[in-house]
Amino acid sequence: MAEKKITNEDLALMMKKGFDGVDDQFKGVDDQFKGINKQFEEMRGEFKTDFQRLEMGQEDVKLRLDQAVYRFELNALEKRVGALEKHAGIEADTVESNKI
Repeated sequence: MAEKKITNEDLALMMKKGFDGVDDQFKGVDDQFKGINKQFEEMRGEFKTDFQRLEMGQEDVKLRLDQAVYRFELNALEKRVGALEKHAGIEADTVESNKI
């Protein structure tokens, strides 16, 4: 069997083909990363929008709670008004606590 001599040019061509193949693989990986980055940015925007909606909802709840009368305060006021009405001899209007 005769050995084929590899020249420097042959060796350079083999190395170039190998590097070209690796370069193509890196381009594919780079494209995948670009796609993942795009998806991540879209999700980030959605999360930001959802988070803003949650914050607005929380502010609405806070406003309602700030304006609400707490049950123990209402009960205490009903007792005080009842005592004042009794002392003044005024007939008390009954208020159903469940409707408030």
